[in-house]
Amino acid sequence: MSGTIRERILVIGFGPVAASLLEGLLPGLAAGLFTVDVVSAEEHAAYNRVLLAEVASGATSAEHLAMIDPLRLVAAGVGLHLGETVTRVDRSRRRVHLDSGRTLGYDRLVFATGARPVVPTLNGLDFAPHAEANLPSGVMALRTLEDAAALNRVLESGGRVLVLGGGILGIEAALAMAEAGHRPVLVHHGPAPLGRAVDTDGGMLLARSLRSAGVEVVSGVRATAVRRDFSGFTALATEDHGEIAGDALMLSCGVRARTELAAGCGLKVGRGIHTNEYLVADTENRVFALGDCAEVAGAAPAGLLAPGWAQAAWLADFLLTHRAPAPDAASAPLDPPTAAPRHGASNVLMLKGQGLELVVAGNVMAGPWDEGQARVSVFADPKAGRYLKLVTEQDVLTGFLAIGLPRTGAEMVLAFERGSTLPEDRSSLLRLDDPGLDDSLVAAGADDQLCRCSGATHGQVAHAVEEGCSTVAEVGAACRAGTGCGGCRGKIEAMLRVPVPA
Repeated sequence: MSGTIRERILVIGFGPVAASLLEGLLPGLAAGLFTVDVVSAEEHAAYNRVLLAEVASGATSAEHLAMIDPLRLVAAGVGLHLGETVTRVDRSRRRVHLDSGRTLGYDRLVFATGARPVVPTLNGLDFAPHAEANLPSGVMALRTLEDAAALNRVLESGGRVLVLGGGILGIEAALAMAEAGHRPVLVHHGPAPLGRAVDTDGGMLLARSLRSAGVEVVSGVRATAVRRDFSGFTALATEDHGEIAGDALMLSCGVRARTELAAGCGLKVGRGIHTNEYLVADTENRVFALGDCAEVAGAAPAGLLAPGWAQAAWLADFLLTHRAPAPDAASAPLDPPTAAPRHGASNVLMLKGQGLELVVAGNVMAGPWDEGQARVSVFADPKAGRYLKLVTEQDVLTGFLAIGLPRTGAEMVLAFERGSTLPEDRSSLLRLDDPGLDDSLVAAGADDQLCRCSGATHGQVAHAVEEGCSTVAEVGAACRAGTGCGGCRGKIEAMLRVPVPA
C-alpha cells in the first residue's frame, strides 16, 4: 500500500462491541488500508460487564472478564487512548478534542459509547441524566470494575447490600451474592420482581424462589431518599417500609444511552444516536453508531451483546471494503456490500442461579378465563418450585413462562422462536422434565441459537467441536459462544462430551 493515503478510523468507547469491531478491522490494519485509534474514559480494555456481579461477590477475578488483549492490539498498530475522555467532536474539521488537550483526526468516526446507569430521583443522589453520576460513598451501579471492587469490599467485611431494582440484572447480582454466602436484600417497587415480564402467580413463585436461594425480597417499595453518615451509606428511606438499613446500595434501575457527545456535534438523538439501517448517523456517510448507544432504524438499543456484536461484524466488513468519501467531498454513496445488519434482539428472558431457572418470552399477562383469541394453559406446583404458563393463538406459541422446568423452558424457546404449533394436549409438555424421557418435542437445528449473548448457533458450536475445540474457552474463542453471561455453558459442555464422528 506504499504511496496510498490510509484512512483514519476513530472509535469512541471501548466496551465489548467496540472490541468486536476492532477484531474485525485488524486484517485491514495489517494490509495498510487504514489507521485505527480508540478512545476510552476507562483505563481498562474491554471486559464483560455481565459478569461484574461475580467479581463483586468474589466468585471470579477481574482478569477473567477480559474480552481482548490490549497488548496484541498495540502490537497490531491500534492506537489505544485509555483513561482519556472525548470532550467535543468537531465534524467540520473531522477532529475530536480530548480532556488532555490533545486532538485526534478521523476520516470515519464510530460512536460505541454504550449506556450509563439510570440514577433514580432520590434525595441524597445527584440526578444527572446526561452526565456521569457523582454517587456518594457506599452507592454504586455495578457498571465498572471499580464498582465491583467497591462492592466486594463491603461484602468481604460482612456488610449488608441493598439492591434497588427488580429487573433481571438486579436479580442476577443478588443471586450471585447469595451464592457466595452473603445476605443481599432485593428492594423493588412492584408487587413482585420482574413484574413487567411475568404474571402475578409467576411473580409470587419467583419471589419465594429468591428467598429460598438466600435473597431477602422487599416488594412494593416507594423509595424516597438515601441516608448517610460520615462513613457512607446507611439506609434507604421509603414511604411505606420505613428505613431499610444497609451498608451499601447497588442501583439497578436500568440504563440510558450515552448520546450527549453526539448531540453536541449536531447528530440527531432520541433513545439513542439515530442511525439508518446501515448504522450511519450523518449525511456524509462518515459517522456511525452501534451497540447500546445506537437507535438503529427507529429501534431502541437492545442492551444485549448479540445485536451489538452482529452490528460490529457488519460494520467491520463495510469499513474493510468501502473507502471513506474524499477529503473534500460532502457525501458519498453508501452502496452497502451486503444486507443491512440484524439489529433486533430476541425477547426471550432467561434467569439462572442458585437452583432457580426461569425463562419467559412474549406476553404472558392473559388469564385462562379471559375472552379473546388466546388460549391460556397453566400448571402450578409452588411447593415444588414449578410453574408453566402457555399462551397460544391458533395453537402457535405467542408467550410462555417456565419456572423450575429447565427442559420444558428450553424446548419452549425453540417453539416460540420458530412459531411452532403446540400439541393439543398441553399437559404432555410437562413430561419434558421427566428425567427418564429422552425424546425432544422440538430438536435443536444447526441454525437455532445456542448462546443468547453472542448469537452463536448450535451449528457453529458443533463445527467448533468438530474442528478440535475441547473446552468451553476454546469454543468461545472460535465462535464466542459462552463468553457472555455463561448461561449456555452447560449445553456447550454437553456437546463437548458427545464423541465426534471419525
